[in-house]
Amino acid sequence: MLLEEAKVRKIVQEVVRKSLQKSKMVPIAASNRHVHLSPEHVERLFGYQYNLKKQKDLSQPTQFAAVETVTLIGPKGKIQNVRVLGPARGKTQVEISLFDGFTLGIEPPIRQSGDLKGTPSITIQGPRGQITIPEGLICAARHIHMHTSDSTAFGLKDGDVVEVKLEGKRGVIFSNVLIRVSPKYKLEMHIDLDEANAANLKNGQLGEMMKSGGSLSG
Repeated sequence: MLLEEAKVRKIVQEVVRKSLQKSKMVPIAASNRHVHLSPEHVERLFGYQYNLKKQKDLSQPTQFAAVETVTLIGPKGKIQNVRVLGPARGKTQVEISLFDGFTLGIEPPIRQSGDLKGTPSITIQGPRGQITIPEGLICAARHIHMHTSDSTAFGLKDGDVVEVKLEGKRGVIFSNVLIRVSPKYKLEMHIDLDEANAANLKNGQLGEMMKSGGSLSG
């Protein structure tokens, strides 16, 4: 029975994906503040040989929200209960919104994930320790995760930049949206909570991908 349900679910997902490809639409999700930790920093914050515990899977394959949370400490304030995402990665990275920066007293630069050179320092407190990373605090730039089959269907490649039009009472056009392509990705656009609130976005709402000044060809 479970096998049959899995087959049906896979068929439905494929139908949905092909429909999105044809219409040039992309689901949009708001990303709340969170932290990616290196294995070393997981141990320093939570204990020797500690492994992150999965709370729930995220939309991107293999990624999950962990049970664990930390406190971010800045020059002017702190933010508690910030979710850690897993699995552990090579370098610690903290992603917050511009509004969060006012709370902490730090101005986070708008950067793509992994582009950490010259970014601000931040202190991270866990139940078993506290660390101050010399760099790694960013406000994540808006981007679209895209499977290789999606990039082919859309006529886009990794590193391309598009606009995304969102309908509604507070409809907007998001510009400077970076395309990120990998066979490990699932089609989804990510924006932060500031952007989502400004557009009155509901998670999963669809936006239309466009080149600057017009729709994608095809």
